[in-house]
Amino acid sequence: MTATRATGMAIVLDKRDKRILEYLQQDASMPVAELAEKVDLSVSACWRRIKALEESGLILKRVALVDRKKANLPMTVFVGVKTSRHSMEWFEAFQDTIATIPEIVEAYRLTGNIDYLLRLVVPDIDAYDRVYKRLISKLDFTDVTSFISMEELKFTTAVPVSYI
Repeated sequence: MTATRATGMAIVLDKRDKRILEYLQQDASMPVAELAEKVDLSVSACWRRIKALEESGLILKRVALVDRKKANLPMTVFVGVKTSRHSMEWFEAFQDTIATIPEIVEAYRLTGNIDYLLRLVVPDIDAYDRVYKRLISKLDFTDVTSFISMEELKFTTAVPVSYI
């Protein structure tokens, strides 16, 4: 393994470990026996490698991805937020606020003209408007700019393993 743990300790990955990661990123529910066959390992050796990847922190968790359209959340809205307040108090209040809004599925602090970028999933514009009003009722912003996605061209939760 050549990845680095949060503690700074090196993790050494070989080609099989990388293939295990690639397969698990595509389908974390794949039975270990099937995965072991795909990467040419015994079931017990494959299971030990998966456990080591989890214990190293490289695999954070295994989750189920929900079809947003079937869950009545077809609309994606990106929201750029600017603020004139850059105190820890405001930042913590912002974090606390967005943590309570389930429609906000991602949030990033940025460099440049926008301070924060949020990704929301909502059923429609009315639902987005309700989220917007919740945000502005709790915090002061200099600017809130919304971008409604017309079409999703690429979506993946998988990260490239070639850098590990």
